[in-house]
Amino acid sequence: MRPGDTQPSAADAASSGPSRRRFLAAGAAAGAGAFAAGATGVALDRAGALHGSPTPTDHAGANGQRVVPFYGEHQAGVTARPGAFASFVALDLKRGVGRERLAAWMRLITDDAARLTQGSAALADVEPELAGTPAGLTVTVGFGSGFVTRARGQKPEWLAPLPAFTVDKLLDEWSGGDALFIVSADEPGTVAHALRMILKDSRSFATMRWRQDGFRRAYGSDPHGMTMRNMFGQVDGTANFRPGTADFDTAVWARPDAPSWLQGGTSFVLRRIGMDLDTWDAVDRVGRENTIGRRLDNGAPLTGTHEHDVLDLDAVDAHGLPVISSVAHARRAHVADPAKSMVRLGYNYEERSPAGSEALSRTGLLFGAWQANVTEQFVPIQRSLDEADLLNVWTTPVGSAVFAIPPGCREGGYLGQALLEG
Repeated sequence: MRPGDTQPSAADAASSGPSRRRFLAAGAAAGAGAFAAGATGVALDRAGALHGSPTPTDHAGANGQRVVPFYGEHQAGVTARPGAFASFVALDLKRGVGRERLAAWMRLITDDAARLTQGSAALADVEPELAGTPAGLTVTVGFGSGFVTRARGQKPEWLAPLPAFTVDKLLDEWSGGDALFIVSADEPGTVAHALRMILKDSRSFATMRWRQDGFRRAYGSDPHGMTMRNMFGQVDGTANFRPGTADFDTAVWARPDAPSWLQGGTSFVLRRIGMDLDTWDAVDRVGRENTIGRRLDNGAPLTGTHEHDVLDLDAVDAHGLPVISSVAHARRAHVADPAKSMVRLGYNYEERSPAGSEALSRTGLLFGAWQANVTEQFVPIQRSLDEADLLNVWTTPVGSAVFAIPPGCREGGYLGQALLEG
């Protein structure tokens, strides 16, 4: 018997924005880093070999049997290397689902995730062959405000919708949610199968609110290990702290003043950002690089030569003007203090344009961010971008959601146990 078996069973975002956008557009040739995304981690393959940065010696099929350990102090998806494909799914709780049934649900999901991430079929899986290629699968669970309220747990003050920003054109179809699943792997079939198993075991407890699917460069596709690129061609995620470092721990893990059930966990913000590629096409290379504040070929800051060179925000050109413009994305997003920074997790998305549309595509970025405290870290950075980021001319946030990410669990326990039994 499975755990819990005894329980009852974008509209077009590119509409004209504030006049500030037109002002900023005029400065494209004069004026910050790319969208940043994706914490880089390590994982064990099924033979026990340790994988770090990609190397030219990776061989075909190497990813298929890669296994990310499930049990631990933290949920593995926060620190593991992101897979090439991911599905972000938010759910709304059904009426009458209280604390006991939430616990039953989380036991089911934990059991599914613990098996599937190790390459084993979930119980009652009628397509068990599809589970045999784990491909670095991770399943991350998050709780929205509604979940924590029904669980009768202490709710962090930041677990609420973000403040309004002038650049936002948010749609309900991409925003909010009581619970979140992030399913990621290097094989799209693995993602699809794992997500189906998890959603089948969620039907008695919740309904789907939205699903957002994304992609990024697969492990080993760039032999030099360069950070992924978004669909503007920008190297995306350079400034992230590496898991296991003191800076990562400071930026990501819940602080001592967080609720006890969240210790060992973090928070996650997901923003769906539409990107206007059709008008971006009209900007020359100099304008693009000045908009970002980084070189397109290798992601180096305009003040450096290599991707991971430190931004020199004091550098000026021969005319005494800042090399990295005051409205460049790299400058606006830059934070030196790890306690005020965040770790990005980004995936590209691509939609078909509506019939009859002149747009070639509807493209964007699923911009995720891990941080200890949304109010103290994500919000100030977003306010800086909202005020004067030149990229706002070509980007529009159309979705927004905030979730608490509980800690990991030990074998025999389940995700969210401290919240649901505390």
